[in-house]
Amino acid sequence: MSRIRLNQEIRNKIASRWRVHIENEDTQERETFMEKREGFKPLQDKTWKLAEKCVRRHYPIEDVNTCYDLQRKYPNVDTVNTDSCFHFGYMQKKDGDVNDKDMTSDQNDENDKYVSKHFDFRLNGEIDGTDRQTNQDEESNWGRPNHRGFAYAYFRDELKASEGCNPDIDIEMSDKQSNPHQQKFQDANDRKLGFISGNRDLVSYAKAWDSDYELDLIGREYCRDRQIEVNKDEFAIFMTWQQAKGQLQMAHYKWIDSVLKQMKFVKGVLKGYKYLDEALEFAKESDLTIDEAEILRCNSSGLMIYNPKNAAQMLKSMKNKNQSREQKILAREQYERREAQK
Repeated sequence: MSRIRLNQEIRNKIASRWRVHIENEDTQERETFMEKREGFKPLQDKTWKLAEKCVRRHYPIEDVNTCYDLQRKYPNVDTVNTDSCFHFGYMQKKDGDVNDKDMTSDQNDENDKYVSKHFDFRLNGEIDGTDRQTNQDEESNWGRPNHRGFAYAYFRDELKASEGCNPDIDIEMSDKQSNPHQQKFQDANDRKLGFISGNRDLVSYAKAWDSDYELDLIGREYCRDRQIEVNKDEFAIFMTWQQAKGQLQMAHYKWIDSVLKQMKFVKGVLKGYKYLDEALEFAKESDLTIDEAEILRCNSSGLMIYNPKNAAQMLKSMKNKNQSREQKILAREQYERREAQK
């Protein structure tokens, strides 16, 4: 039976199977991402309870209810607004006094410094503590840095399962200028999440998320008009939560970046093969079983020819696989034996 030659279509099908395989491997990068994602929502809920406590200390619910009564009585009164983001701050002593966490604004001297950050609990909230609100509508603000990253990371599985969406698109395009290909997937992702109009799904992830983090406050619509004083320890808790958003986004980047590097190697190997059996042997040696009939049913030459076993070993060496305690002990014993033989 004659050997089946590879063409670009078959290589693409095999590469697609490789992408799924590599993403599902139990690597350190993937485990870190999963841990960060799993732990974030409980942290957000806990931090939100503190935010509510701090806000109500500044805007007692009794006062808010009084304002609501006035609004209902007088049509021209509009003083209560719902918000999900807040400017929290505290007075930092210049000399680093250990008691500065207990200081209030009436106990400061001219050398003290007021430290303030913007904390946004919405799904599309910023992660750097900067308030970038404008008078523009939400859709026109989507060019802001880091605006999509957290949502794409947290709802990666939901986006991955949705036709036309790609939660990894910004990472895949990180070294390229903005282009129509990237914009197409960003728009699809944003519609699926409910950030822009045109989402016909019964569930809007953004709406469901944001509705859990809303408080009624007294004042104008924009949170920049309200500075809410907290103590140093409370401020540190808000910072830890905000940093966790960035850590999840970074874990997503590092994991997918490692996947892309491996895929670049895999595609280079496949490009070097002429025949399908070589590509399937490479996959088998790398613990990926691909059925030849499946590849052909779904539907030359390269720069370098790789030995399938060597290529598989090179790919394995690129992975930060988790090791059991027994594997670590064995690796240490082998290392010590090599050192003793020198």
